[in-house]
Amino acid sequence: MPETSKSASSVVPLLPVTIQPGDIQYAPGVRAGRWVFATGHKGQAEFAGGMAPEVADEAAPLRGAAKNRKEAQRIFANFDKVLEAGGSDRQHVVRLDQYYRRARVVDSYHDVRREFFGGRVPPSTSNLHQDFLLAGQDMEVQMIAAVPGAGFEVEQLRPAGLPVHATSAYSPVLTCGDYVFVAGQTAEALKTEEGPIDPSARIPAGHLWKGTPIKLETDFVIERKLKPALASVGSTLADVVKAQVYLRDIDDVPGFNAAWAKHFPHAPPATTIITTSTPGFICETGRIEINTVSLRGGAATKKQVIDAGVALPFEGYVQAIRAGDLLFLSGLIAVDANGALAAEVRTDPGKPYFASAAQLQMDHLLAQAQRLCRAAGTDLANVVRAQQFHTDLGDFNGAWQVWHRHLPGQPIPFSAIEVPALPVPGAVVMLDLWVYAP
Repeated sequence: MPETSKSASSVVPLLPVTIQPGDIQYAPGVRAGRWVFATGHKGQAEFAGGMAPEVADEAAPLRGAAKNRKEAQRIFANFDKVLEAGGSDRQHVVRLDQYYRRARVVDSYHDVRREFFGGRVPPSTSNLHQDFLLAGQDMEVQMIAAVPGAGFEVEQLRPAGLPVHATSAYSPVLTCGDYVFVAGQTAEALKTEEGPIDPSARIPAGHLWKGTPIKLETDFVIERKLKPALASVGSTLADVVKAQVYLRDIDDVPGFNAAWAKHFPHAPPATTIITTSTPGFICETGRIEINTVSLRGGAATKKQVIDAGVALPFEGYVQAIRAGDLLFLSGLIAVDANGALAAEVRTDPGKPYFASAAQLQMDHLLAQAQRLCRAAGTDLANVVRAQQFHTDLGDFNGAWQVWHRHLPGQPIPFSAIEVPALPVPGAVVMLDLWVYAP
């Protein structure tokens, strides 16, 4: 039997709904102390429904605004509802993560986003992905905001040398109290005329080998973008507590990890690697995008590495990091100590219909997540952002049933998307979890 939560949640679900069929309890927002999280947002009129009628408009789809503009308008209208319910507002949003089905979606979304934020968009990450949960859905957005309060003010920064596109208008760096949010960074050229990929991040033309593309791009992102962004607020790589790394080619994982480890000779941040579609980024030939959460250099808030003996898919990774009232987990896949799929989650090829790989793996993942939460002095019931990356979204309902067994009756702030691959043979789901640690 799964280990269910034995302590009361310290978070408050905002505008919770039950999605039918399936009896799926979803929290469009969560208030956790001084934070508001909105996860898994789609172009829905009601959080429990399908795409809003005005978005689909099947009878006259070309009569008014573009479908993706209406989709984005609905998402940001719903964000306003969550912000109000959580005691925050647009000026206190600290981060956005946007996933799109195709590139042509992005411009309409950007138009609406600029209007919503009045041209001052918080740090943003955008990339392309394979599939979403709703029919007709072209985008999914996650948002994090601060609750206004003394000592927890939000400041957007645009350091010299870090390009900001007029069409997207996001700020590369934002500070809030002791926390630093850096937007997703790619190997896009620092000078537009030298692009699309910066000359120092690509193999010279006419050469078959003079560097490894993923290592060149990783080094460029870290040295020329992340380090300067952090330095603008007095931080260094040692202050990074969480990184999401997006790769379009699963075979780039070993090369990325080699480059990543070089820049973090001691403890790296809690890190999750997520595969995208191909192409996946603003630069069609780009291979990687990285966003980070850090602490200010010298801040009173300190990072604490959490070790609960949880196996991870990659060597040298930390299992989780606690930073103040937030616990960041590295991406969890159901693996053993050697990084292979754990024996207890493997189905029997001779009896393929007697067990669900997704349910076995999710049960393992949530048990491991609970171990990490307990080691950090919190509980899985305090989850504030749960991102599920599936190789087949047909597995989603079975995975949800496992959440229900571990946290019965609790609305979950989840997002689920389909990715082309996971880095472990046989793995069908990966979790990226943020947890409140009061």
